[in-house]
Amino acid sequence: MKTMSKLAILESLDAMDSVQMEKVLQYIKGILRQQGTVDSIRFRQQAMEQIRKALVAEKNEKVKV
Repeated sequence: MKTMSKLAILESLDAMDSVQMEKVLQYIKGILRQQGTVDSIRFRQQAMEQIRKALVAEKNEKVKV
């Protein structure tokens, strides 16, 4: 099944002219940039959550002392 999909994609690419190939390439690059942005946002959210937890833990330690 996977091989058939690859062959279908290759046949489609062979049938395209250079303008169509450029449009496909730009579309793929756009998708990859969006995925990178999502990963970046997720990473930042996790980092901020860890910082928040560390600050709360530090604050709790100071209150106990």
